[in-house]
Formats: sequence, structure tokens, C-alpha cells
Amino acid sequence: MSPYMKPSSIPGVYSARGRFFTINPVSCKQISVYGEQIKTINEIEYRAWNPFRSKMASALMKGLATLTLTQTSTLLYLGAASGTTVSHFSDILNKGMIYAVEHSPVVAKDLVVLAEQRENIIPIYADANHPEIFETIVPKVDMVYQDISQRNQADIFTRNMNRFLKKDGQGIIMVKARSIDVSLKPKKAYEIVCNHLTDNDFNIQQVFALEPYEKDHAAILVSKK
Repeated sequence: MSPYMKPSSIPGVYSARGRFFTINPVSCKQISVYGEQIKTINEIEYRAWNPFRSKMASALMKGLATLTLTQTSTLLYLGAASGTTVSHFSDILNKGMIYAVEHSPVVAKDLVVLAEQRENIIPIYADANHPEIFETIVPKVDMVYQDISQRNQADIFTRNMNRFLKKDGQGIIMVKARSIDVSLKPKKAYEIVCNHLTDNDFNIQQVFALEPYEKDHAAILVSKK
């Protein structure tokens, strides 16, 4: 390990000069997923995790440091889009599996291309509102991660958490305040989501507003009671 690149508190995530990185897998040498910077140190490729392109990177920049993920963990990703953040989870969970759910056929095409390059990503073209559709594909997982901008995003999250999360697992929901209610101040929208989660038997572990990287967004980390 180079003195330039330091392990963070999350296995598989590294930091250098105020930025976070993940290691590019051997099968993806020299491949940039979304134009991110790649640094090669001692023949190891580190992909810069851009907080302006990934809400998970934003949360890391704001102090999220208590994830229980390991390289063998399983992850259900709801709202995977084209796979920007999925690709970094793929780096981290290099011996695990990511079940990436996306409902838009346009961006799902890019997600499929990414999955063809990485063996630990299973793309699922489905609506996260209906977890029963993919329950035969997705097993119990160590983490549920959601980035869906819909008014009922908290309900989607809790239903998938109840169906798929292991007893000792964690969940992260990226809340878009204006999708909850455009008339509310963001902090109030986050409180509504937190109350919904606690009412559904989840513990709130951490809450981070994501400014200046993402306006009117917050990351909420939860576990089961």
C-alpha cells in the first residue's frame, strides 16, 4: 500500500488528499465507467469516487463511516440507473454480489453493459414498487441501498427492507426532499422519512444532508430494531 493512499474505515474504500477511491478489478483494467479519474499506484488502479456524481460518495464526504459491508457482502440496489455508484460498490464487494434494480429502459441499457464487464452485478429490469416481481431472484441481503426520487420513496424502501434485508443488515436511503413535498423545507421532509422508518421498526443510525454535493438531499443509514 502506498503512503499516498490510505484505507478508510470502510473495507475496500481508500482515501487520499480529501477524496475517496475504490480499486478497479483486474477484469476492468483501464476502463473508466463514467469519466472518473484513475490513479495507478504500484500497479494497482484506484478509481476516484466523485461526490458530485454519486450520492454515496457525497455521504462518505459528509462523514458516513459505519457501514458493515465486506468484500463478500450482498447488496440490493434500488434505482441503479446507469451504474455509476453500482460500479464502486462492485469494486468494494469484489467477492460478493449486487442485485441492481432499474425501471428505466434507457439507462438500464448502460447498466447491462456494466454488468457484462463485472461478474458481481446482476441487473434487474423491474419496478422497485413491486418487490414481489424479483423476490425469486434476490436472496436475503446484507444491505439495501435506495436512490429513487418518488413521493412514496420511504414506503418503497421499507417494503424492500422488510422483504430482503438480513436481521443484522443495514439500509441506506437517499432522500430527495422535493420529491416528498416541494412545499416543505428539506429538513422537515427528512424528518417525515425518519418518522416513517422508525414507525416501521427501523433504527436511525445516521442522517447526513448532502450539500454542497447534492442540493436538498439527505442520506439516512438504518438498521432493524
